[in-house]
Amino acid sequence: SLVVLFGATAGAYGAKLGSDERELILLVWQVVDLHSKKVGTLHKSLVKADNLDLSDQCREVSGLTPEGLGKAEPLDRVLQQFSQLVSSDLKVLGRSSYTLCSDGQLLIRQVLHPETSKKNFLLSDCFYSFYDLRKEFHTCYPSSAAVKDQTIKTMAEYLGLGTDETEEDFGVWQVKTMVAIIFSMLSESCNHVFTEPETVKYKYETGPCSKSETVDSETVIRARGLPWQSSDQDIARFFKGLNIAKGGVALCLNAQGRRNGEALVRFVNSEQRDLALERHKHHMGSRYIEVYKATGEEFLKIAGGTSNEVAQFLSKENQVIIRMRGLPFTATQEDVLGFLGSECPVTGGKEGLLFVKYPDGRPTGDAFVLFSCEEYAQNALKKHKEILGKRYIELFRSTAAEVQQVVLNRYMSTPLIPTLPTPIIPVIPPPYTIATGSIRDCVRLRGLPYTAGIDDILEFMGDATADIKPHGVHMVLNQQGRPSGDAFIQMKSADKAFMVAQKCHKKMMKDRYVEVFQCSGEEMNFVLMGGTLNRSGLSPPPCKLPCLSPPAYAAFQTAAVIPAEAALYQPQALLPTTRTPQASAAAPPTVTYYPAQAAQLYMNYTAYYPSPPVSPTTVGYIAAPPGAVAAAATATHTPILPQPGALVRMQGLPYNTGMKEILSFFQGYQYAPDDYNGLIQLSDQARSVLQAPKEWVCL
Repeated sequence: SLVVLFGATAGAYGAKLGSDERELILLVWQVVDLHSKKVGTLHKSLVKADNLDLSDQCREVSGLTPEGLGKAEPLDRVLQQFSQLVSSDLKVLGRSSYTLCSDGQLLIRQVLHPETSKKNFLLSDCFYSFYDLRKEFHTCYPSSAAVKDQTIKTMAEYLGLGTDETEEDFGVWQVKTMVAIIFSMLSESCNHVFTEPETVKYKYETGPCSKSETVDSETVIRARGLPWQSSDQDIARFFKGLNIAKGGVALCLNAQGRRNGEALVRFVNSEQRDLALERHKHHMGSRYIEVYKATGEEFLKIAGGTSNEVAQFLSKENQVIIRMRGLPFTATQEDVLGFLGSECPVTGGKEGLLFVKYPDGRPTGDAFVLFSCEEYAQNALKKHKEILGKRYIELFRSTAAEVQQVVLNRYMSTPLIPTLPTPIIPVIPPPYTIATGSIRDCVRLRGLPYTAGIDDILEFMGDATADIKPHGVHMVLNQQGRPSGDAFIQMKSADKAFMVAQKCHKKMMKDRYVEVFQCSGEEMNFVLMGGTLNRSGLSPPPCKLPCLSPPAYAAFQTAAVIPAEAALYQPQALLPTTRTPQASAAAPPTVTYYPAQAAQLYMNYTAYYPSPPVSPTTVGYIAAPPGAVAAAATATHTPILPQPGALVRMQGLPYNTGMKEILSFFQGYQYAPDDYNGLIQLSDQARSVLQAPKEWVCL
């Protein structure tokens, strides 16, 4: 038997049914016995939606009103009545089993499944299998219109069925016409047999993906705007009603291994992908999710993997994966199993644990754990931020694709998702110096729009740009690496600086006026070190310790070496060997070193006007690997930073830590006299090249 089913929502109708996330307001159905060609009673049931605001199209087509719907039953009650009435009709016809038959796939896949998922109640098994009347009709009548162009009306017209849509209530005519179409297909001239129903997957199946696998680009979408804690099951729930391929959800990670709010989803065919695109800007909780087309190559880049260790870990199918973060570096498998306890046993014991390590074998503090069921995984998640050793441990839901990304990202030492822009000028800039001294040959721009760039400043300066020293524009960034609204410009003379300050003061840039003050190189450096420049003079950096003397920043040398392996050197390169006063004279000169990726990252920004040391050119002050030093031993270089007798490296700092907090932390400790005292902060971009956590190096 078939149960012919028709429905409507409070919003769009026809080909856009379900695309606007509106609720179901009408169900009409009738049982059809395919053998005896008898029918049961035709039932029509209104559904009370949470939002009774009907669209103009819905009012016009259906004739329904909010007042009438306000007296109806909610969806869960209507579905209960549906099951009871269908069972009663089947008994009258002497049948026991049935399959749904609908006009296309939208009612089942795009309306019923998503809405019941959001309202947290389960659909009965009958809604996971159904016949698409349009496909069955095209199979029976191959010369008819394409499936995507079929409607109930066009199918009836093709068969010459003389039914008038205006004679019946909305929904009733559609069901009666569908029944008539089915009987025509069952006639002796056609003798159609309903054999292959459409299916809806009960749950998403996890699994690994190999890079050698072929992925059709017509089956992949990119979802953007996901909550950071979303798991693959949450994403599968968002696409409830559509069939996602096994292991077809790949959460995208940034260069630091954290989720970036995007995911690539692979469906079983292009038809399912096209339906997924109709869920663009549907909601997951309070957030709307953007859905775009993607390619198979992008999916493999995120989800594909070839690591034997990962493949063995993921070989156990249908497991729930939990990611642990913040583990002590000395933690063992026994420690992790003991932390999880007997209430959440790990699948396979030690075999269900996968520790993530750096390429040199050092632990990262991350691990993945397999659980055989949802109950065990939920028990494990309850231990979120509990203590192991002296550290609290974070636990999150994870996916097979995330396992492959995180582990392979460590092995490759470079992010799988490129974040570096294409270089515009792939050359090393010529020598330049940052001025010091009391000569007032600089100007300070204050109140710049945060979107202002180098080009905007040059346009603002007008003819005076000819009087700017080479590499003399310095954008000032705040501790978060964002524009502060300030910039310093080195002019060729104090007179030129005075003229610029007089001419450009309070001149408009975009929709803001910009203040321009004349200042000296010493004052500029003082501000860049954290101090403030007021009309009454200088205010020291905000710390309790004695002020740091501004360093004499060395020139970038034209002979700087960029070895091919620049992107592969380890963070230990940050720790230059200590020197003693006796050996300082014989120590090799410090090389101005540009890691390959870093050179590409900033060359389009700093080719002519580099920023000061607190902004992106910080990467220029990274010590070179020993090979680079040896290769440049014959060249003459100016040391970037005189190396002190002691150096400490701080890890695990809060991301909003500034110089003030660092200096206060070390209050009471003596700095090396007569030598450079300072701090080097690693920027996010430089850190993505180094693959190291945020840290400061203190000298």
